[in-house]
Amino acid sequence: MGLLLPRRAQSFLPGVVNLRRVFASCMITGRTGPRCSASQSSAADSPMEEEKYCPLYPGHIPTTPLQKALLAAGSACMALYDPYRHDMVAVLGETTGYLALQKLRERMRNDPEGYRILQERPRIRLSTLDISGLRALPDGTFGREYVRFLDDNKVSPDTRMPAKFVDDEELAYVVQRYREVHDLMHTLLGMPTNMLGEVVVKWFEAVQTGLPMCILGAVFGPVRLNARKLRILTTELIPWAVRSGNNAGCILNFYYEHRWEQTVESLRDEMGIFPPPTMCA
Repeated sequence: MGLLLPRRAQSFLPGVVNLRRVFASCMITGRTGPRCSASQSSAADSPMEEEKYCPLYPGHIPTTPLQKALLAAGSACMALYDPYRHDMVAVLGETTGYLALQKLRERMRNDPEGYRILQERPRIRLSTLDISGLRALPDGTFGREYVRFLDDNKVSPDTRMPAKFVDDEELAYVVQRYREVHDLMHTLLGMPTNMLGEVVVKWFEAVQTGLPMCILGAVFGPVRLNARKLRILTTELIPWAVRSGNNAGCILNFYYEHRWEQTVESLRDEMGIFPPPTMCA
């Protein structure tokens, strides 16, 4: 019998034809996730029908280890082929990052500010940000420079994919928080969203988080760079990103929403991020 993710999983993977073919028929047993109570199941259900499971959080898609492995392999190929396929990068991060996410959660639980973030579950979305207020802040403040980054690079925090394949509700928030602070890392590190900037941020995040997806991006991202940018990357930017990643406190333990009026320089100093070298485009 073949394996099939629920239809929501298929729609989440547009363009990955091979993965859709792998999951060719419905899998009845072996799913993860809590069962729905009898009151939640239809009285018309027959023993031959697929057992029903409740999602752990909105959008959650339960998957088996084999399904996760297949998703990881397919999403890794697509992400390497097109690093700007954020949906594939998101799937890769969720299907390979369980152990790293557990360690990140423990670091958050053991830090007062990180623990507060886990309890309050803040989100960085256009609906939660006062963009006009951030634009009115003085130049050099974290909030003003973050909005400048969004404007200059024509990006939005709302493009971050929601977690789907993490089989733990709290870990799903941890990976969501990581995604939503990614653009804040670009701001603090002074890196644009071109390939060189993304690779530098991935090196910093790989050291910080240990997520396999970050490590993969850091190692294989440079293959798309020309010789001049590769020299700048290896001689200046990677050493700086690695030193900053090792020296900085856990990036998930900072309540950035309360630090918009802080200057970028002072926040870097507090976090332990070294001043960035001059970026050559």
